Amino acid sequence: MSKNLLEQLREFTVVVADTGDIQAIEKFTPQDATTNPSLITAAAQMPEYQEIVDQTLLQAQKDAGQGASQKDVAALAFDRLAVSFGLKILQIIPGRVSTEVDARLSYDTEATVAKARELIAQYKAAGVSRDRILIKIASTWEGIRAAEILEKEGIHCNLTLLFGLHQAIACAEAGVTLISPFVGRILDWYKKETGRDSYPSAEDPGVLSVTKIYNYYKKFGYKTEVMGASFRNIGEIIELAGCDLLTISPALLGELKATIGDLPRKLEPSKAATSDIEKIPMDKATFDKMHTEDRMANDKLDEGIKGFTKALETLETLLAERLARLDGKSTLTHATHDFFHIYDLNGDGFITRDEWMGTDAVFDALDTNKDGKITPEEMGAGLGAIIQMAEVAK
Repeated sequence: MSKNLLEQLREFTVVVADTGDIQAIEKFTPQDATTNPSLITAAAQMPEYQEIVDQTLLQAQKDAGQGASQKDVAALAFDRLAVSFGLKILQIIPGRVSTEVDARLSYDTEATVAKARELIAQYKAAGVSRDRILIKIASTWEGIRAAEILEKEGIHCNLTLLFGLHQAIACAEAGVTLISPFVGRILDWYKKETGRDSYPSAEDPGVLSVTKIYNYYKKFGYKTEVMGASFRNIGEIIELAGCDLLTISPALLGELKATIGDLPRKLEPSKAATSDIEKIPMDKATFDKMHTEDRMANDKLDEGIKGFTKALETLETLLAERLARLDGKSTLTHATHDFFHIYDLNGDGFITRDEWMGTDAVFDALDTNKDGKITPEEMGAGLGAIIQMAEVAK
């Protein structure tokens, strides 16, 4: 009997689950897993994980001391919740989990380093070796410099929100462990820019970008691993078979598992070694120049940082509300109700993928009828009916 595509993919690519849903990780048994505020926000609203959330909040409240506001406790709880989910995931997977640094620190090298050390300390206190943790940092120049410092300390990093070759080269020269170039978000930008509805998978701009980065790394012998991320369809995954790692949402993992057929390897170090590629020495001036000239990378990096920041602020708001309920002081505010309207940029009552600046996997999970739009009802169902409750509380 022929193997399914997921089985074949695993023969030459490490499969990573792009989710905070522990049950999904148990189902697909990936080698590694990656999380971020958007994924944790979605998972934190699931009834099966409420105990993790509540225990984390109450401990943060105790540690914050008397007089600490619910907002302050929620902010303290965020990092701990990310680590709590990371610890649960590490009980299932054999490999590494990625835990993200606060996106609001993306342009602050010193603060990023400090936050990464805090996260590693929390894992260490729980008995987890730093070899099983990847610290996720945005691929700004400042973020890359932070990763360079951390890597020298033996703290391994996953540089995310990566859209351009200049970012990839800077990461490799900094000795970063792993990068996560975003395939689907690159495709989104080009579709919007050109007005095209679709691209053949082999011509997908995101696929071409990751292929270029992979070949550059293998040509010049860089040890930094390439992990393609943010996929829109399995066609993109098929075209990147052979990439070091691919982080894939549960929905697409399910589609790969359900599809029978041959999966040829597309990316290979031996082919890259013979390719005609010019080496580009990277310094800040070159990075800034290439980043300015690459309008797509410029736009998507800025958008991604804003999106992850919104997701973090949303999670902190929801945690504060959960803490209020635990304390018996629940008063759903208009700030919580406005969560939907933060993303509904044009005020038409729907959130489209272009408006959504959180994680693709979360958008797909909230878009229950798969029409490419999130309604208030879908948002409410996905986030524990918070929005509907806010309407009643008006």
